[in-house]
Amino acid sequence: MTTGSDLLVAATQTLRAAGVDDPARDARVLLAHVLGIDRSRLTLVLPDEVEDHAAAAFGRVIEARAARQPVAQITGTRAFYGRDFIVTRDVLDPRPDTELLVDTALETPFETVLDLGTGSGCILLTLLAENQLADGQGVDVSAAALVVAKRNARSLGVADRARLTEGSWFDAVKKGAQFDLIVSNPPYISAEEMTTLVPEVASWEPRLALTPGGDGLAAYRAITSTAPRHLVPRGHLMVEIGAGQAPAVKNLFEAADFTAIRVLKDLSGHDRVVVGQWVGDQP
Repeated sequence: MTTGSDLLVAATQTLRAAGVDDPARDARVLLAHVLGIDRSRLTLVLPDEVEDHAAAAFGRVIEARAARQPVAQITGTRAFYGRDFIVTRDVLDPRPDTELLVDTALETPFETVLDLGTGSGCILLTLLAENQLADGQGVDVSAAALVVAKRNARSLGVADRARLTEGSWFDAVKKGAQFDLIVSNPPYISAEEMTTLVPEVASWEPRLALTPGGDGLAAYRAITSTAPRHLVPRGHLMVEIGAGQAPAVKNLFEAADFTAIRVLKDLSGHDRVVVGQWVGDQP
């Protein structure tokens, strides 16, 4: 008889040998997923016998995790801002750090929002779910990512207020369209930093969403230079940034004539979000 405890012990050893950071946690998450139960109930069923088909399925997902495939891709979902988002290899796994960008955006009144490089849609769709009076547009150069974003929009019940379009940055935005708020978590990892990424990121997440190459700042140059044309007077631009990028991104905001520029730190004390306001033609 093979019990859940037996499977968990063996899986933890396998994942530890594969270099997974927290093998016990991941093994528990994946066992609960295979058994179709909430993680909070897992301890209660560990002494029980596990049927052969479930044990085989667990073996397959542990093999995938040992190959360093992210847990969210294996289970197909990731929690973000209190909601579950569909995740595939075509989109970035939503990070907790990005919730700061959402928090900051929700502090500013808005009725229209544009999300550049929307990916799974986690930023845009969360903003729409939190602000029932808002409409938004999400843009991504990846058609496959937009398929995921549309699935998430339907799942969260905001599809009627989210327009998801394919294109590079502002190319998919109608000429003359203006928004109260523009947000983005663009690719910002430099070519040099790409060589240092853990396998879960480097081997499994879409490279296009991770890095623009070079110094990692190309997306910020494109966004800051064009955003003023698509912001209402006193509208806001907010972007997530990587480690050490705050001074350079702040300079780009200044060069584009944004005002009230702020750099916000995440819970770990790292610079994470840059915010600026577009005054426009207002006195």
